[in-house]
Amino acid sequence: MTKVKICGIARPEDARLAVECGAWAIGLVFWPRSPRRCDVDVAQAIGAELRREVEIAGVFVDAPLEEVAAIAEAVPLSLLQLHGSEGPAYCREAARRTGAKVMKAARVRDRASIRALEPFHTDYHLLDAYSPRTPGGTGERFDWELAAEHPRDVPVVLSGGLTPENVAEAIRTARPFAVDTASGTEAAPGRKDPAKVRAFFRAVQAADEKLAA
Repeated sequence: MTKVKICGIARPEDARLAVECGAWAIGLVFWPRSPRRCDVDVAQAIGAELRREVEIAGVFVDAPLEEVAAIAEAVPLSLLQLHGSEGPAYCREAARRTGAKVMKAARVRDRASIRALEPFHTDYHLLDAYSPRTPGGTGERFDWELAAEHPRDVPVVLSGGLTPENVAEAIRTARPFAVDTASGTEAAPGRKDPAKVRAFFRAVQAADEKLAA
């Protein structure tokens, strides 16, 4: 069954909704320039309530390791989602310092974007849409056929413009371990639309049932 990560969580009620719907992971963004940035005190409240029920991912973009480690301990985080130019050594050290799993993101625009993940022996690889404006959360999608270029020795999380309307097609095409949605389930940046969130989970379940049949 395809797992679901709900990203761009900035409110405890949205985190609870994701967990109630069966989320595998929730994403809390700590990149200062993101409109979905989650305050650390809010993240701590979410972590205190839900850390035993869901993977709590912290999203970082080229953050100092000291900052990542401090936030990971404070929240606490079980997964680090790295969206910048962090290299393999950075990923290894982040895992060592925090004890968290690591998901390295690639901003996909061609086959080379995916092949560039080969040196990253992290727990997960996230395939997101390339945008020159921002490292993620753009609402844009990429050619899901390119996911076939991934060797699958590391589980793939598919992201980039996923909505309740297109996630079934994405699952059929890319066959990912998990799908990740941010803007596609929002009422506004940092605020989820409960109807869209529930519809996303229904669409994932329907896609899985169709594939199983």
